[in-house]
Amino acid sequence: MPLLTAVIRSTLAAGLLAFSSGLLALDRHALLDEANILLLPRERELPNLHLLDEQGQLVRTETLKDRWHLLFFGFTACPDVCPTTLSDMRQLLAQLPSDVSNQLQLILVSADPKRDTPDVLRTYLSYYRAGFKGLTGEMEQLQKLSKALGLPFVPAEEPRGDYSVSHSGNLAILGPDGTLRGHIRAPFKLEGLKQALPQLIEAE
Repeated sequence: MPLLTAVIRSTLAAGLLAFSSGLLALDRHALLDEANILLLPRERELPNLHLLDEQGQLVRTETLKDRWHLLFFGFTACPDVCPTTLSDMRQLLAQLPSDVSNQLQLILVSADPKRDTPDVLRTYLSYYRAGFKGLTGEMEQLQKLSKALGLPFVPAEEPRGDYSVSHSGNLAILGPDGTLRGHIRAPFKLEGLKQALPQLIEAE
């Protein structure tokens, strides 16, 4: 009889553990959905590319480590999507706990390198006073990064005068190991992101 009781208890405990794990998975899925975050089933390595930051310093994609990075493609002459994205992210980072926001770095990658020199990027990003970084460089390198991150953009065919650039409104999420983990999809759900990003970072 004691053996039967032990078996029953063990079975119940295993069932409760599986049930709890299922609830946690459902809660995590709901949390990510509320934040409009789509995580990849597996981390994805980035190609080793060479770009310039807003200070004119050489940056290799393999050095984007030790912090979580949020990257998006845009351009400083963008009339709507980019200013909205930067404003939303500034608001979000200001509302996150400091131990979470300190682990996040937002980077604007230029889809318009002809106009977006490091000086232009630095001046533009300084308006937001949020510590945002910028990357620019050769079009070939930028397009390779765009493809690797799953953030498409269409270069201007004739970059003259007051032209525009078509680009994705999503953000790519890089983990502290420099791998692509997923995307934050537009439109941004700031309240959901306030809940989901700390959970994502703490689970690392």
